[in-house]
Amino acid sequence: MKINIVKRRIMWGDLDALGIVFYPRYYEWIDGCSHLFFDALGLNLVDLSRERSLLFGLVETSCRYFSPGRYHSKIRIETRIDRLRKKTVVFQHDIFQDDTDARMVQGAEKRICMDVNDPDSIRAVDIPRDIFTLFEEAMGSQ
Repeated sequence: MKINIVKRRIMWGDLDALGIVFYPRYYEWIDGCSHLFFDALGLNLVDLSRERSLLFGLVETSCRYFSPGRYHSKIRIETRIDRLRKKTVVFQHDIFQDDTDARMVQGAEKRICMDVNDPDSIRAVDIPRDIFTLFEEAMGSQ
């Protein structure tokens, strides 16, 4: 199974008034990590939009919180494909304290493949076979 890993530090601007990570930051990070997962598969989302009129839009997101993130902590975000359907792909994002491996957050994003050729008539479409195959390989390459 392909897992894309991003490491970062929690910065001052990531925190709320209590000194813990402000929850929207997790959504920002996992969205970025989904884009990096596409990149790791050789699928640049800007190029897909420009060259093939395809976007993978969000239809559902979620986060479960296990432990708070604190200033200057090193974290690791692991992204993998959890489920794949004809038109949708679900990414799972696990965020850990990098030094202890303690799970902080588990997030998910469900993305749907959309034809955006006509901006007035955006519609869901089947994931093209070549992209679907890349996703299948990412799920199965253990």
